[in-house]
Amino acid sequence: MSLDVSQELLAAAELGEVTDEQFADCVRTSLPYAWQMVSDLATRMHVDGTGGTGFVDNTTPPPDEQARGQLLRALASDAIRGCLERHFGVRLAFQNCHRVAVFPAGTAQDADEYRAFTSVRSQLLNQSPLLRDC
Repeated sequence: MSLDVSQELLAAAELGEVTDEQFADCVRTSLPYAWQMVSDLATRMHVDGTGGTGFVDNTTPPPDEQARGQLLRALASDAIRGCLERHFGVRLAFQNCHRVAVFPAGTAQDADEYRAFTSVRSQLLNQSPLLRDC
């Protein structure tokens, strides 16, 4: 299961009345490692800028399998990923279990840096036997 959904939130979803804020809180409490990683990257981008690269990324592997699973669940779900992007005002890009990047929202898809990061070439160049089972 990806998320720990409270009975109250489940009842609201059954009625069709779930706000982005409610969903974000559920994601934050259910996937704290993934939430914190995206939060830290977004903060770095918004406060420090991108250092001329057009994005901020993480290259440190998760500390354990639980954290890795949280990150994979967060980025594999369109709903969770979209919630993170809206909440933090970023566009997420994902290459593997730890290479996550944030780009400025709105213009990311048109940016050369985003296209390069999400390209087949970049995906292939980011491979390593050490990451085979990540």
